[in-house]
This record gives sequence, C-alpha cells and structure tokens, in this order.
Amino acid sequence: MDRSVLLLPLFLFAATGSAAELSAQQRLTFDIYKELVEIRTVHPDGDNTAAARAMEARLLAAGFDPKDVQVFEPAPLKGNLVARYRGTGELKPLLLLAHIDVVEARKEDWSDGLDPFKLTERDGYYYGRGVIDDKAMAATFVANLIRYRQEGFKPRRDIIVALTADEEGGTHNGVAWLLKNYPAALDAELALNEGAGGQWRGGKPYLVGVQVSEKFPRNYDLEAVNPGGHSSIPRSDNAIYDLAAALDRLSRFEFPIRLNYVSRGLAAKMVDVETGEKSRALAAIAAGNPTPEQIRLVSSVPQYNAQLRTTCVATMLSGGHAANALPQSAKATVNCRIIPGETPESVEQELAKVAGGQVAVKMRPSTFGPSDPSDAQSPYMKTIQRISEEMWPGVQISPVMSTGATDGSRLRNIGMTVYGVSGVFVEFGENRLHGRDERVAVRSFFDSNEFLYRLAKALAAGD
Repeated sequence: MDRSVLLLPLFLFAATGSAAELSAQQRLTFDIYKELVEIRTVHPDGDNTAAARAMEARLLAAGFDPKDVQVFEPAPLKGNLVARYRGTGELKPLLLLAHIDVVEARKEDWSDGLDPFKLTERDGYYYGRGVIDDKAMAATFVANLIRYRQEGFKPRRDIIVALTADEEGGTHNGVAWLLKNYPAALDAELALNEGAGGQWRGGKPYLVGVQVSEKFPRNYDLEAVNPGGHSSIPRSDNAIYDLAAALDRLSRFEFPIRLNYVSRGLAAKMVDVETGEKSRALAAIAAGNPTPEQIRLVSSVPQYNAQLRTTCVATMLSGGHAANALPQSAKATVNCRIIPGETPESVEQELAKVAGGQVAVKMRPSTFGPSDPSDAQSPYMKTIQRISEEMWPGVQISPVMSTGATDGSRLRNIGMTVYGVSGVFVEFGENRLHGRDERVAVRSFFDSNEFLYRLAKALAAGD
C-alpha cells in the first residue's frame, strides 16, 4: 500500500503546510519547538538555563509534580532539565536524551528572510538553528511526556527526559556534569539519543539509521613559528607559508580505511540505491574485499568516506600580527573524527608526519573518548525496527556509526545501552547541520514526533 495513504490521517496538514490544520497535540509540539528554537543557547553567552526553565514551566503547567522536574545549573547560563514520568518501577528507567545548546549562527550568513533564532516556515520546511540538531528531539520529548500524562499511560519503566547543555562544546557539558554530581538523575537501563537520522531518496523514505557506534572528536593545533622581521625584507622561511604547505598536504592525506560490521552493513544497504561501478564498489566493501580503486570511488562521496576512516579537517586559521611585519606565528585548528580502534595519540603522530618539521602539532585535551558499540541485535533494536516499519512500510533499517560525536558515548562508557535514532529524514547528501539555513521538512518533523512517541511508549512498556 502507498505510504502516503497510510500516513494521510495523521499528517494531512503536511500537504499544505498550514499551521491551522495542526491537531491539538501537534500544535503543542510546534509551540514548544518554536519556543526552544527562539531561545539562543550558544556557547559562551547563550542562555541554556532559560531554555531549561521554559521546559520546566511547560511540564509544571501540565500537572507534573515539582519534585519530578528539576533544573540543575552547574554555572550561570548552563542549566540542564531532568524530568521524570513515573511508571510502575518494574523495569529500570528509559532515558530520553537531547541537548538544547546549539552551534553559533549569524543572521548575515543565512539567506534573506531567515533568522537562525526565529523559527521560519517556508516552502514546506522549518528553518532555524537547532531545528534538527537537537531541538527537534528536545521539543518532541517534552511534548510526548505531556501526551503520556494526558493519556494516563502507566509504563513499566520510569521515563526520564534530560535536556542538557554544552554538548556542542563549552565548559560545562551537562551529561558529564550530571553523571559526576547527580548520577541518580540519569540512572537508566536504556537511552534514546540523537546520532542518526533517516534518508530520503527523491522525497521518499529509504533508510532509518540507528546509531550503535560513533567516532569521537579530538582537536589538534598546528603551529609554525618564526623570528619574523620587517615585511620590506622578505625571507624564504615564513610561518604562514610553512603552515599553508602543511595544510595543503593534509588536504590530500587520507587515513587508511577500517572496516567493521557497522560500515559493512551500511554499505550493503546502499548497494541497491547506487548504480554501476559505485554499486559494485559498495557490494565489495560489504563483503570486506574492496579493491583500491573501489575504495577510492566510494571515498569520493563524503557521506561514505566518513564511515570508512578517521577524518581530519582544518576548521580555524590565524596568523601574523601586523600588516607590515613578517609573521612570527601561524596557527590552525584541525578537527579530527577518530574511528573506533584508533587512538588520539596515533592520529597525532600521523598529523606530525604530514605537517613536517617546520610545523608543531599539539593535541588539545578533551573529555570525549571512544566507547564500545551498543548491541545491534538486541530486543530493543527489534522494537526500533518494528516501529520504523509500522511508520514507513518498506523502509530499510540499518545500524550506523555516527561520524559526529554525541553524549551517547558518555552513557555507553558507564554501561548504559544507547541507540541514536530520531526518525527525522533529510534528502541523501543534504548536510545543513552546523551550517547555513539549517532546516527540516515540516512533514518529517511531525513524522518524527509520532515515531518517537510510539517508540518510547513501546520501550517504556517493556515491549
């Protein structure tokens, strides 16, 4: 049966995009979503506490007991909300985790008529910073918690919603701070988090990704130094040139591929999507025996390449101190996403080789580290698959390794089972997270809301 027919009763409004056609529950979700997007929660001066307090107010107004809704603020502006929906207690809790901090965005960098901190609906999309990463899930979790209470749902597990600060960077990561100072607040058997979304092909759902593993980030400083001097007397050695040469070498360097069951499984799912040589190359990767030529072909697609190997890319640059002086230093930040099985130290050694003797490489400290994968064959995974197939008949479901880091790794490292799944779909190849004109299709946002409602309800019931 055609999927659009199956979803029509739930999502009729999506055909027109008219907010007037939202159901009462969808209107509540939208209002929460809009409120969150329009609270600027960037590091260092955005107000995460204001967002946490706004969600606290929503839950208290819905009748939640104040003792079950708490805002923890380790530092000014760095508040975290933890709310608990009480079940029977037969099973350990389910944690629904989302971060409410976002990456900085400037209005002048976005398209005309778009303000990153105003939720804008245009041509069937919602635009704004965080509309996917990660305020879509945050708004959904709060709205669905209210929905469960309105229904009188009695799960076998408590449901904990945690909306946290500084996942994107900053001085007070909410999950790390809570685990250290209030571990009981996040004590759960199982967690749903961000980490993987869905892929559309031509506007039709093709793949639901479920993060079971993730890369971890590490930043490195590359710096060239020089005595400098007056710019009227140039010399052959120059800090900016030395750094530029090192970055040019880095732009052409690739770490070796490291195949695992997750990357091979994802390649197998994409064989029927691609055609010709690319399809055959993916099949060879799935089988674990690709040729060098096949690796190069698949690596030419950024989304595939990031699944196959550690990647390092220059993200920030500075140099010199005066227009009429030879530069005494030039410095670049290189952000690496390290694949499980490799270490930050081994990456630092490779970067040093690439940079050469004139450029020093220094690793920055980080609280992120590697984590063991979650079980891709667990009963929980089967529930994710069942709900996905109910929502989108015929869709492929695949475990994935997230190329970006999430707080899921911190939870895995204390023994919690974590799955990154949102039900948000974007067209294959679109990548606006952290960038210009971040957006989500209106119909995808509300599909995701319903998906996470059903999924969390099933998991909390012990299904």
